[in-house]
Amino acid sequence: VKRGCGLCVGMGLSFPAASASLSLSIRSKHRCLFTTISVSVSGVHVYQWMVGCEWDDDAKEVKGYYQDGYDGEDFIAFDLKTKTWIAPTPQALISRQKLDNEKAGNTQRKQYLTEICVDWLKKYVNYGSSSLLRKEPPSVSLLQKTPSSPVSCHATGFYPHRAAMLWRKDGEDLYEGVDQGEILPNHDGTFQMSVDLSSVKPEDRGKYECVFQLLGVKDIVIKLDKSVIKTNEEKSPPLIAIIIAIIIAAVAVLALVIAAVGFFIYRKKSGEKPNHRRRLFLLF
Repeated sequence: VKRGCGLCVGMGLSFPAASASLSLSIRSKHRCLFTTISVSVSGVHVYQWMVGCEWDDDAKEVKGYYQDGYDGEDFIAFDLKTKTWIAPTPQALISRQKLDNEKAGNTQRKQYLTEICVDWLKKYVNYGSSSLLRKEPPSVSLLQKTPSSPVSCHATGFYPHRAAMLWRKDGEDLYEGVDQGEILPNHDGTFQMSVDLSSVKPEDRGKYECVFQLLGVKDIVIKLDKSVIKTNEEKSPPLIAIIIAIIIAAVAVLALVIAAVGFFIYRKKSGEKPNHRRRLFLLF
């Protein structure tokens, strides 16, 4: 608790049906928190205590939190600027009056949130900078199984996982006809995700674009174009390639026949009886 920057403590409190009331007091050895809750109900209840700080290095701004909650609702909170307490419910008024009178304790709370907590937060950021500040842009591609199936915008290899990907039409974010996939881990510690787009008319393809967003990395935008879509369909070879292949094959056969005929004539003129087996071997 002493060094926790962003600490949330939750406790389940069980009260028997015959209990009249319970007074709960929590105080750390450094007077970080003191509050009293009186209850007279039975069943299981949850008391929550959150202490933490936020540090904005760019704006040089610090925010601190001392908050108590009960059964999922705010009970009392510390105002860092005024060093007073805020009671959003009538049940917390007695606690607020008691805590407001702790002038020295409130000064210590502000010092902890604005100095001690921030110092430790900076140390933790420095220790984990290799992972906390790591940024890996993804490889983004458009995939489609068949011309009638949805177009999938797939991004893989990005880090961290706090990323977003969406489709736009004419510059506007698109929500209808879009299937947002989950962010999944890769074997190397990076992540992947995809978002599918259905019902795209061929004449409207130029109006769509896939956008990948990752904090600290420039947005990656890919226009929906048939030439960049990867598909599972086998592409038939161009007609000119087929014609060239036929011509090459015909020339090769013709050259082989001419060579065989020339060899046969040469043997005949030289008086050697043609060897039918050799001729057949040459022809085939």
